[in-house]
Amino acid sequence: MATLITGTRILPAAPVAPDAILQALAGIVTPHLSDNLARREGIAGLHRYNRAGKLVGTALTVKTRPGDNLMIYKAMMQVQPGHVLVVDAGGDLSNAVLGEIMKRYLQAHGCAGVVVDGAIRDVGAFEADAFPCYARGHIHRGPYKDGPGEVNVPVSIGGQVIHPGDIVVGDEDGLVSFAADEAPALIAAARAHADKEASIMAEIDGGARTQSWMQAAFAAKGLA
Repeated sequence: MATLITGTRILPAAPVAPDAILQALAGIVTPHLSDNLARREGIAGLHRYNRAGKLVGTALTVKTRPGDNLMIYKAMMQVQPGHVLVVDAGGDLSNAVLGEIMKRYLQAHGCAGVVVDGAIRDVGAFEADAFPCYARGHIHRGPYKDGPGEVNVPVSIGGQVIHPGDIVVGDEDGLVSFAADEAPALIAAARAHADKEASIMAEIDGGARTQSWMQAAFAAKGLA
């Protein structure tokens, strides 16, 4: 008879995306990424706790019982520079699963940032730093350390499924994630999008009341 392993799996971390990809994404805002992901991709309902800094990295995932961080510790031990620790804590806000001590450890090992569908604590430490942190909320109550949990399995974060190895990008507008093999095409599309918006801004600066980009939207609906 096969033995069930759900709740105890600790799988290897995915390799970090190439520096050239991560550096290119660091210069692209999340709206230009999500606009080229059919405007339906993205992580909803999480708050940005760092007041500076941008999140770009490769997902190292952990799924844990709400309010428990034992398996997050296991995941942290796999972090390499460029990994983003992505924690599915069930969206629960009863107990924080990550705080300043864990933040310090992650920074010491090159972690690119954290995404927690659950609660954090020690908010002041995150607000005073450029270390990227997104979470559903915060509370002073600390975590339990009992398990179960799984490391490097698909997780659900704010309605978005994130797989180990996916790329995660976050800024003041929010978070997007996508498969690593989509990155080159997405970077090209986002850069073209930025060029298009620059042309629109230049047209606006020209002062005309009638704008070509408005007229195109009207024409598509028979309102031109």
